[in-house]
Amino acid sequence: MSDSTKPLRIDIVSDVVCPWCAIGYSQLAEALKQTNTPHEIHWHPFELNPNTPHEGRNYREHIMEKYGTTAKDIQENRARMAAVGSEAGFHFQFTDDFRTYNTFNTHQLLHWANQQGRMRDLKQALFVAHFVDNKNISDHNVLADVAAEVGLDRDEALAVLADQRFAAAVEKEKQHWQQQGIQSVPSMVFNERHLISGAQGIENYKSILQQLADITD
Repeated sequence: MSDSTKPLRIDIVSDVVCPWCAIGYSQLAEALKQTNTPHEIHWHPFELNPNTPHEGRNYREHIMEKYGTTAKDIQENRARMAAVGSEAGFHFQFTDDFRTYNTFNTHQLLHWANQQGRMRDLKQALFVAHFVDNKNISDHNVLADVAAEVGLDRDEALAVLADQRFAAAVEKEKQHWQQQGIQSVPSMVFNERHLISGAQGIENYKSILQQLADITD
């Protein structure tokens, strides 16, 4: 890769309930590791389903209603996501009663975690809490527990969620990326210039990283 000491800037717009976001990041992380690419990742909020109630919705029913897909289509898609995820080291645990949740609280907690340099740790823990442990990630106590698991202060996490102190900041950042034309996730912007959408696969990400290194050489 490039001998440049300047790390590759990667802005990732994603949502915690987006399975391809979990897959895409896992693939990218492996590609970065294999290519030994110096980098800095900046996470940004996106809400796939902002109208989801606190108690969540059955994932299968939600997808069938939103996209008009069949139960068989969803089952096949889950199997494909599980296989692709495993290849990148992320292991989904889909169940019949698997639910999707409102993520506005998660984005506020991530904003707070970023101020303490722990955003990546919390993001990964939230992916696991949702897709592996099937927890209600819109619940304040669940989120505070996850925050504590990565070394953040549980009581402060509860306070952040109780007073919604970062709600305006999250809304502003969401609108910023929407104004940049981001309408689906994951969306990754490299060096603030090159947009890549979707989960591309480890080998494709390695190729992308090499092309970017060649540009900066």
